[in-house]
Amino acid sequence: MGHLRQNPMYKYLMMLVITASAGLQGWTVLYTNFAKEVAGVNGFQMGVLQSVRELPGFLTFLAIYVMLVVREHRLSAWSVMLMGFGIAITGFFTSFGGIIFATLVMSIGFHFFETTNKSLTVQHFNQSDTATVFARLRGYGALANIAVGAFVWVLTVVLPYKTIFLLLGIFVFASGLYMLIKDPLKITKEYQVKKLVIKKKYWLYYVLNFMTGARRQVFTVFAIFLLVERFELGVSTVAGIYVVNYALTFLLNPQISKAIDKYGERVVLSLESISLIVVFLGYAFIPNVYVVVGLFMLDSVFMNFSIGINTYLQKTADKKDLGSLTAVGFTINHISAVIIPLFGGALWLIDRKLPFLIGAGLTVVSFMFIRKIKVKAISNVQ
Repeated sequence: MGHLRQNPMYKYLMMLVITASAGLQGWTVLYTNFAKEVAGVNGFQMGVLQSVRELPGFLTFLAIYVMLVVREHRLSAWSVMLMGFGIAITGFFTSFGGIIFATLVMSIGFHFFETTNKSLTVQHFNQSDTATVFARLRGYGALANIAVGAFVWVLTVVLPYKTIFLLLGIFVFASGLYMLIKDPLKITKEYQVKKLVIKKKYWLYYVLNFMTGARRQVFTVFAIFLLVERFELGVSTVAGIYVVNYALTFLLNPQISKAIDKYGERVVLSLESISLIVVFLGYAFIPNVYVVVGLFMLDSVFMNFSIGINTYLQKTADKKDLGSLTAVGFTINHISAVIIPLFGGALWLIDRKLPFLIGAGLTVVSFMFIRKIKVKAISNVQ
């Protein structure tokens, strides 16, 4: 895979992914404890905050129109800069309303970067390389997350939340600014339509994105809140758990990409769904903190199986539609991401088992749609 390093887009995305991953990870490690300890949010308010965080993802289709005036790779860099600014100001807002504002700013940057990142990847790499590129980029992001997790773990002992958020945000903003002056477009790509692409033949891709968004929110909102509220884990412990999570991501992502190429998207995504049903039921009913932490780590690993949805898109879509479809898919992914935290937050106040039982039910439905994937594995095509 040495030829990948010769692709300027690979290097460009690698740097931005490392920066954005580090920024999001540092923010995530601090965020739940900061919101609970400083603003005193409850389960329902945490659901509201997470819905606000995901709202810009629902609007990422607007990136298609922004790219009429801003080139896609530059929009990626601008988005990382905005994300850094949002992280930097987070610690200065200690009320519920203030946290909502800072979260919204950070999230706009992050979600616009995520949609352009996926779009540029499926446009600039061959089908035989795409799963590997996604896995490698996530692996680099995982290494960055390990470093920032250790960094946050140390700093929480000596510095207040506000200072750590500020330092982290400045780093992300400065890195995005540096990449803004780089130009990775030294190769020709196929023309991309600059409008929304909603076609019947892509219906399964849309459904898979919707279901994945719902599943992801149970993990990002309620699984971590379960550890903090029910088991009262402190920020240093949470940071340590995330370090282990991303070490596993770095080690296992290459094997995930190989499995997608060898066995195909249907097999890999089916395995993810079956395993997640067990994980969600464990969240709901297992009272042992060590077992739940173990499930949380497995959950984090399974998040990476979603690479298969992107490689499925590349194999089935017209090349000219890839950029628009990625943005549309990301938007659809966040329809459920906006709804689930609010709905789940209300259920949490009734019984904290309910969000996880809903997650298990949604995963069963997702499994049924995954079985409709018909594309062949790369190894079977060659």
